Amino acid sequence: MPALKLTIDGQEVIAHPGMTVLEAAQSAYIHIPTLCHHKELEPYGGCRLCSVEVRTGSKKRVVASCVYPAEDKLVVYTESEHIRRIRKVLIELLLTQAPGAKIIKDLAREYGADVNRFKKDATFCILCGMCVRYCNEVKKAGAVSFIGRGSTREVTFMPEIAAKKCPTCRECFKLCPTNVIEGNFLLAQALDFNTEETRHE
Repeated sequence: MPALKLTIDGQEVIAHPGMTVLEAAQSAYIHIPTLCHHKELEPYGGCRLCSVEVRTGSKKRVVASCVYPAEDKLVVYTESEHIRRIRKVLIELLLTQAPGAKIIKDLAREYGADVNRFKKDATFCILCGMCVRYCNEVKKAGAVSFIGRGSTREVTFMPEIAAKKCPTCRECFKLCPTNVIEGNFLLAQALDFNTEETRHE
């Protein structure tokens, strides 16, 4: 199939069929922030920080660049005033969950986010799903999972599997943007993994 030509921030970018807008931008060294994207994982669209404006014909809309396919003649704006406002609010919301995370504090400075705009409810986990997806898609282990829905959603370790798999793996730890997964693992290991089954192995 022929290559695609799109315009990102005024720069012509050549993309291959099957690429997302984020991948096309990265191939041209155009930075788009994201906290839930990894080249080894399926696109997720969870954090929405990679949102961009796209224009086809006279229509313009906001999309998550990590899941939106690159198209021929597509025009993309990654740092328009509208997009910067969206990112600012998203970062302010992320600060309520992980106010101490370096990567989020750096983004807050870059986008002028108000660190005190919303009430803090710090869980230190931003539900990016990197650990869950890596464990399931790459390791095929199923040791880390989401439980709950909406405001009660959280990441948890599955004790029977995690007790056996995680101590010698720990590969998802380095993917966690807030560095909370390692602490959660150690806590889960202390509280949940000490079962009769694991004690007698």
